[in-house]
Amino acid sequence: MSYGECVKSHLRAIAVAVACVIGSGTLTSVTVPTASAATSFYTPPATFDTAPGSIIKSRSTPIFLQIPADPRPFPGKGTMVMYTSKLQDGTPAAVTGTYIEPFAPWRGKGARPTIVMAPGTIGQGDQCAPSKLVGFPLSLDPAKLTIGLNYEGLFANLLLYQGYRVLMTDYIGLGTPGVHTYVNRVEEGHAVLDGARAALNYGKLPADSPVGFWGYSQGGGATASAAEMASSYAPELNIKATYAGAPPANLEKVLKQVDGTSITGVIGYTVNGLVARYPELGPIIDREASPAGKQILKTLSTSCIGDTAFRYGFRNTSEWTTSKQSLYAVSQRYPVIQRALQDQLIGKLTPNAPVLVDTGINDDIIPHGQVIEMANSWKSRGAKVTVINDGTPPIFPRLAVNHALPYLFSTVPVYNFFYDRFNAPN
Repeated sequence: MSYGECVKSHLRAIAVAVACVIGSGTLTSVTVPTASAATSFYTPPATFDTAPGSIIKSRSTPIFLQIPADPRPFPGKGTMVMYTSKLQDGTPAAVTGTYIEPFAPWRGKGARPTIVMAPGTIGQGDQCAPSKLVGFPLSLDPAKLTIGLNYEGLFANLLLYQGYRVLMTDYIGLGTPGVHTYVNRVEEGHAVLDGARAALNYGKLPADSPVGFWGYSQGGGATASAAEMASSYAPELNIKATYAGAPPANLEKVLKQVDGTSITGVIGYTVNGLVARYPELGPIIDREASPAGKQILKTLSTSCIGDTAFRYGFRNTSEWTTSKQSLYAVSQRYPVIQRALQDQLIGKLTPNAPVLVDTGINDDIIPHGQVIEMANSWKSRGAKVTVINDGTPPIFPRLAVNHALPYLFSTVPVYNFFYDRFNAPN
């Protein structure tokens, strides 16, 4: 299969996966295998090496589905890894992910690069962890009535076929003990940067091996955070390029826009994650959330994106509060909530390597303006930033079509950006 055919085949498969995400409610009639990874793997040992990026344990795993009609074997050898990262306050934490050595040769210059992939929104329940969905990217958990979908595996495959080494992080608290701190700027940045360290450690690679970051939506926020935190948190990494697609750089603006869309429920993920790291928010939620709202937040803490969209899509968070105000409106009344949201603002630091930012002008989930504000802030600090402004006209507003399509349309430009950066002179 030629490179062009490979890209087209993958894009067709990705389009199907994204369509499933957008119309998640229709998946309830599909019966697919449940992820079989042993739960015990996700339980950290009582003691482990606390140095960021240390490998705590590993085990082989089946990997993402290969390209349809491609006679070649699976694109690489997969290993589940548990590695050390840090919580927001510096406490060591165990994080899991999937490390894949490609069978395809690297045809660029120099050593084979490593790409850390930060997944887009997949859920908050442990069963949603991407590493549990690598053998088959779709799962239905009848016990929890959840639908897991690792659509990022399709993008990872194309990187593998081009000869890139891939580590896909599960993030902090997704699979492992504790709450997944969804869109937490510091913890997601840590998970990505320490994922790069872990990949180099597991692969026994030189410390100056070339590294890149890939992420869209939640993943775009994670890679954007990693890019701007790298100089202070992981200055030894040889970062060549970062792709930050549709990053939720300003949570206050994102939470206002996402309410009432097909994925309203992700606001619940955000609340759960914030309360876990800012316990002073707990009493406020107890006071402001209605009994139904409290149950919704509890349900969302163990949900995946498919069932989240099915249960709470196109609903408003005003249904979750005693005052019948939206959670955004509630947040405006509490300075402590404002401070917690401001802590998640991306764009206050400077990336130390080129970044490609992708944003849809009519994105109905992640506001275009706040992405541009982040990019302009980086540029004002001297960072090398390229912006793709996707001009797709509005299609079924609030359904997330205009959020998903820019990811698809940017695929080839992003692969070209990576290839150019990894072949550029130092």
